[in-house]
Amino acid sequence: MRRPARRGFSLLLGCATCGTLCALFVLVGSLLFGFPERLARLGPPAPSLDAVQRVLLGGYLLLVEDSLDQSAGDPARSLELIVEQGETAGQVVERLSQAGVATDAFLLRTYLRYRGLDTGVEAGRYLVHGGMTTRELAQVLQSARPTEFLLTVVEGWRREQIAAALEQMALPIQGAAFLAESNLRPLGYSFSSELPEPPSLEGFLFPDTYRVDEESSVGDLVRAMLDNFESRVGQGLRDGFAAQGFHLFEAVTLASIVEREAVIPEERPVIASVFLNRLVQGMHLDADPTVQYALGLQADGGWWKAPLFLDDLNVASPYNTYLQGGLPPGPIANPGLSALEAVAFPSQTPYLYFRARCDGSGRHAFAETFEQHLGNACP
Repeated sequence: MRRPARRGFSLLLGCATCGTLCALFVLVGSLLFGFPERLARLGPPAPSLDAVQRVLLGGYLLLVEDSLDQSAGDPARSLELIVEQGETAGQVVERLSQAGVATDAFLLRTYLRYRGLDTGVEAGRYLVHGGMTTRELAQVLQSARPTEFLLTVVEGWRREQIAAALEQMALPIQGAAFLAESNLRPLGYSFSSELPEPPSLEGFLFPDTYRVDEESSVGDLVRAMLDNFESRVGQGLRDGFAAQGFHLFEAVTLASIVEREAVIPEERPVIASVFLNRLVQGMHLDADPTVQYALGLQADGGWWKAPLFLDDLNVASPYNTYLQGGLPPGPIANPGLSALEAVAFPSQTPYLYFRARCDGSGRHAFAETFEQHLGNACP
């Protein structure tokens, strides 16, 4: 059906070159056969078209009108189309054709031109698929979706590291705004009342990958992280925390230390058991990450100073668990699910000490006594 229609359209175009007389002939003939009423089914034509163009383009589209409401391409084909600044509608249609989303590029170009929609294809991101009709595809191309970015929050990051990652993305969300928003007490969350004064959401900004677009606000992003925490930390985990004698805030605080200490995932429950054993016996946690947290930003731009020196262990801070007993005032980072699970369901061990092995594997040597702990030191 489309091939004969194109020949008819070519004849009309050729006729148009004959001049005004031919154009008038086409117009008069179209009026006699109710052509304007039929054209109305196509939708309003572009104001920029003259009478002859409306008749020629509209006449072709009426000949293939059924095709406008059929799948424009292969329904199995989909495409995230990124239209660059300065790219024309014709270039966009050609890319859709090559992708199998619009197999009849001529039909789509003509429909866009007739409706004046070709000027509405702007730079941006479009999600399209071959199952769309030509009409639907033309409409979708009028509304670019906001450009999306993927923000990956790594397990064990502190708030400032998330803010730094935001600064590296071309988003309206600034790092300073994120830090300010994550220092507000949120409403409607189970842990809201447990936050200290002044409040901080450190520990509850759940590590994950988040989709952020140009229209996202800093509040949207923080709420997405908190909602993720609430959905992932279910009743089973909370019951596990209670079995260890912890409120949620305390459990997240310890999990943040476990997250920063552990390198090998399967060691997390063992490391959690060491800290729990020390708390039961009234010993200081002596956790290096709490000192690193207290020391803050370093001259090299890092947030976790390594290695630590003996003088560092004397830093005056409520977070320094070499000097302060019990848990620090709050989380030192944002733990992932496995660190939280390690606190809820720790291994049962007699260990009170651990230190990094000397083989560079990231594993730790565990000890029951201080003498054994000294024996585990690197030569």
